[in-house]
Amino acid sequence: MAKLIVVTRDGTEKAIEGDTNLSVMENIRDAGFDELLALCGGCCSCATCHVIVDPAFADKLPAISEDENDLLDSSSFREANSRLSCQLPFNDSLDGLRITIAPED
Repeated sequence: MAKLIVVTRDGTEKAIEGDTNLSVMENIRDAGFDELLALCGGCCSCATCHVIVDPAFADKLPAISEDENDLLDSSSFREANSRLSCQLPFNDSLDGLRITIAPED
């Protein structure tokens, strides 16, 4: 299995085994990170799964959709590498992906 490195809001870093049949959001949620709310369950209709992606992985991710971009625009904490983790399918090419859970709006 590929590894996913999750940095929480307090700076704690934890590596988890990622399931390549799930999204980044589902992997984080299933690993018990309660601060990633993911209220819409992955439907791209909220921004409560907002993460900051390590720039080294930016070109390995799917392009951002207009809906995702609009939702991220609603965040006060948007950064250049902000993404909604529900929109990121996890796969073997993302082994070692490091994401930081964004501050809550």
